[in-house]
Amino acid sequence: MLKAAVLVSGGGTNLQAIIDGIAKGTITNTKIEVVISNNPGVYALERARKAGIPGKCISPKAFAGREEYYDALLEELASYQVDLIVLAGCLVVIPKKMVDAYPNKIINVHPALIPAFCGTGYYGLKVHEGVLARGAKVTGATVHFVDDGTDTGPIILQKAVEVLQEDTPKTLQQRVMEEAEWVIMPKAIDLIANDKVEIVDHKVRIKE
Repeated sequence: MLKAAVLVSGGGTNLQAIIDGIAKGTITNTKIEVVISNNPGVYALERARKAGIPGKCISPKAFAGREEYYDALLEELASYQVDLIVLAGCLVVIPKKMVDAYPNKIINVHPALIPAFCGTGYYGLKVHEGVLARGAKVTGATVHFVDDGTDTGPIILQKAVEVLQEDTPKTLQQRVMEEAEWVIMPKAIDLIANDKVEIVDHKVRIKE
């Protein structure tokens, strides 16, 4: 049984997709041991409570510095003996010491197609005064392992989503979540939980 920790920062829609996937059986051999937020009072913690999952808030503001915060986060994760850390809308920069402690055991969902669109941005598209810049026809989402770089870890799964002419930032965000993020994150977890993912030369191979 894969023991997972889910790190969140906000509403927890990707967390809910994982919870639902486990409940429906599309994610197998997996249990969420704990949900950890860096922000107090976020709805993701309420989602965890409703699902009967332990929820914790470890806020950087409660510590003298980032190193103390990271140490507390690592200590909490170690207490649950987790096999996989899932960044589901987590806005905390993952430090090298955490990557070293959990090599190829941290995954993230990035709201764009990488490596073409890494780092910050809006689904790989430009937004000016609340309006999408036109030109790009496709965006999407990527699930990847976390390494020392910015969105440079081995890619597990990607899914493209068409950008429609009438899209607004809000409608595009919703559709990318529904059509891509909430699909590929649960699938990636299921693949990992069932030992179907291997990394060779910094590239992911999906076993049959």
